Amino acid sequence: MKLHLGCGNDYKKGYVNCDISKEVKPDKIVNLEKKLPFKDDSVEEIIANHVFEHVTNFIPLMHELYRVCKKGAIIKIKTPFYSAWGQYNDPTHVRFFTPFTFTYFKKGNYSHEVGANKDMFFSKKIKINYGIGTSSKLNWLFNPLINLNHAFYCRFFAFILPSSEMEYELIVLK
Repeated sequence: MKLHLGCGNDYKKGYVNCDISKEVKPDKIVNLEKKLPFKDDSVEEIIANHVFEHVTNFIPLMHELYRVCKKGAIIKIKTPFYSAWGQYNDPTHVRFFTPFTFTYFKKGNYSHEVGANKDMFFSKKIKINYGIGTSSKLNWLFNPLINLNHAFYCRFFAFILPSSEMEYELIVLK
């Protein structure tokens, strides 16, 4: 099974399109703040574009994703970059994302609240996109520079030359 979480009006063929809003006519109404209505080890792929920044109970959601995903499942996530001007304009955004957000779920990192004895996810891809929409025309120039060294960019340039979006591709480890 493949899930498209927070689908809105972006209906994807071949996926169970999930949203909290009945108005967008999803395949399944799903509240990401609660236990997911899917069986353990039943999901092979998840797409979540610009939805996780709206989730208050993010750590429990990540545990739920881990529960429902099969070993080796792919989770593709897009979020606003933490210094993006649009990140601050939306009052429904409750959290920020950096290239290092998902290292929280790796054993030996700062996963004090998770209490994990094992790695939950492996980051296959982490990419910062300078622009989205019309400004994405500049990605050919800025993306190679800002993705050269994420720590350096975040420490020294993230608020001088703010990017728009983060892309993550996680692999579920079990």
